[in-house]
Amino acid sequence: MEKKTVFSGIQASGSLHLGNYLGAIRNWAAMQYDYNNYFCVVDLHTITVLQDPATLRAKIREVAGLLFAAGIEAENSVVFIQSDVKAHSELAWLLNCITPMGWLHRMTQFKEKSEKQKEEVSVGLFDYPVLQAADILLYDTHMVPVGEDQKQHVELCRDIAQRFNYRYGGVFVLPEPHIPPVGGRVMGLANPEKKMSKSEEKEEDSIYLLDTPDQIRKKVKKATTDSLRDISFDENRPGINNLLTIYQLLTDKNRQKIEEYFSDKTYKILKEEVAEVVIESLRPLQERYHELTGEAGYLDGMLERGAEKAGARAEKKMGQVSESMGLK
Repeated sequence: MEKKTVFSGIQASGSLHLGNYLGAIRNWAAMQYDYNNYFCVVDLHTITVLQDPATLRAKIREVAGLLFAAGIEAENSVVFIQSDVKAHSELAWLLNCITPMGWLHRMTQFKEKSEKQKEEVSVGLFDYPVLQAADILLYDTHMVPVGEDQKQHVELCRDIAQRFNYRYGGVFVLPEPHIPPVGGRVMGLANPEKKMSKSEEKEEDSIYLLDTPDQIRKKVKKATTDSLRDISFDENRPGINNLLTIYQLLTDKNRQKIEEYFSDKTYKILKEEVAEVVIESLRPLQERYHELTGEAGYLDGMLERGAEKAGARAEKKMGQVSESMGLK
């Protein structure tokens, strides 16, 4: 039985943090043996918001290096940079020509972001979901691992694919969103009522994957808790609940055993133990990252090979699309 295909993309803005790792990247690595995998650093999506060019170049390589360092293997997954495969932009334009603007006006994330940017909002940000649909549809993707906030985008992708198939024949596979179980979300340290953020404006809120041990200890030490004394999983106590969730996700211990272990301990000890668990869990990833990026040309070579594999698959699909639309 042929393996199904998984596609997922990750932006190159900000710095990857513990929430990205536990909520997505670690799962991608674990599932790579069961599917045909395409993991993409979506730099074209990243520039829908203004970026400093030098910083963007560095972040693209950093994100790619961290994907490999986290256990995604070039032998089992195709990892590449979005802009290295020109078919993503080409297909996005063709899909633009069949996608009603009304569908894009309904996208929740665009409404939220455009409210903040007002007249500065770009056409690219408005059209973001169509490029995302192109990313997914190029590879005959069956499953897209996403958070709840991205489910609407995958549903739009299905609508676009169905509209195209109705007009031009069954060219595209209809993808399904794969949403991980709720409960594994990592929240901010300073503001545990919101998800951990890649924004470097809120550095105290996030543990970045390349943080030093001292930085991690300092951030966890300052994490928001509450005025109670007992240590237990409780969504009504977001600070303590978040620290325990991080501990659980990194140790794989069950909640009862964790609560028993911390039953006679203080918040200070909880924070110290969480910090050490994070440090030790990230140590192999950081060591592997520095190995990958320390050897001149090694990471670039891996990404070039990934782009070649992705490009070959994408060009085949573009041939089908172009022929079905009468462009060939």
